[in-house]
Amino acid sequence: MAALPATQKQVEVKKLVTDFHEITQIASGPVPSPGKQQFLIKTRYVGINATDVNKSAGRHSYSSSDLKLPFVAGMEAVGEVVKVGDSSKFKVGQYVACLPSGAFAEYAVGDDMTSILLPSASAEFLALFVSGLTASVALEKEADLKPGKTVLVTAAAGGTGQYAVQLAKLAGCHVIGTCSDDAKAKFLKGLGCDRVVKYTEEDLNQVLSKEYPRGVDVVYECVGKEMFDAALKSLAQFGRLIVIGQVSAYKDDDNVRSFQGLALASKSSDICIPLTLMFKAASIRGMVLGAYMGDLQRHMDTLMKLLKEGKIKASTDMGKNVPSGPFVGLEKVADAVDHLFSRKNIGKVVVEVGKS
Repeated sequence: MAALPATQKQVEVKKLVTDFHEITQIASGPVPSPGKQQFLIKTRYVGINATDVNKSAGRHSYSSSDLKLPFVAGMEAVGEVVKVGDSSKFKVGQYVACLPSGAFAEYAVGDDMTSILLPSASAEFLALFVSGLTASVALEKEADLKPGKTVLVTAAAGGTGQYAVQLAKLAGCHVIGTCSDDAKAKFLKGLGCDRVVKYTEEDLNQVLSKEYPRGVDVVYECVGKEMFDAALKSLAQFGRLIVIGQVSAYKDDDNVRSFQGLALASKSSDICIPLTLMFKAASIRGMVLGAYMGDLQRHMDTLMKLLKEGKIKASTDMGKNVPSGPFVGLEKVADAVDHLFSRKNIGKVVVEVGKS
């Protein structure tokens, strides 16, 4: 293997606001070195996540140095291991999915504990990583899925919603998915979604109250604001609402505040949440992937098996049909972030950084 370069290209955050285009720049920086239980990858693909904007806005950080400007953005990458620390469980030449603090770079350092061994460095496997694992772990740990249950998935055609739909269908559930347009509706029907609600044309509250008067048993909720309210109102007795995120609030500088490192909408719902939950004997459950690190490899192995067997699909959006696409090269990361927040993506938004 060729000697590693001393410097690399990277996407740096230069100030803390939510406009990713405004606050990032392509810069040159040193190639980082791994610690004892770490490794260095040559980055092949990076994943775009809604929370990238939270990090770049300074709402939370992944290490003590994250908010010391400038810092390298990004949190999800797939690549080939090119250097390992003294105690790393990985080997040079292996392919790994990892959660680096500073993924948007030509090289990135991953931690053994938060990384997954892969058979190859592919965009599909990246799509399975954070997005697929979030759905798989959340539904196993928090949803109590059983055949015949009714499951509502918001932002169902997005990076993680696509897996929630498919895994709930595999569990024998009736699945309702929300989306914004005809292309996404067609995509969801292709995944087996039983009822697609285009919220740009139909009122979700009305659809749920009319067509599902008993309520929904499980909600996989990624959007927040009005979508959260509608989901909460629709809960059946003993229903479970799993909060995965609140993407509708992340780009709103005036409507989000920082509290103990997490982004929270400052405006509360007009629903009386305690009484709603009490009278329905229902619950709201938060889910963050970092709380389940010991389960990740098992879930990833299951997802890769399901993918290989054709039981699930791993859809990626690499900007092929986007005016600013395709998303190839670090220069396209900001365009990819904009595409995600435009809500026009179908599947996981992925940027190809370089060849392995």
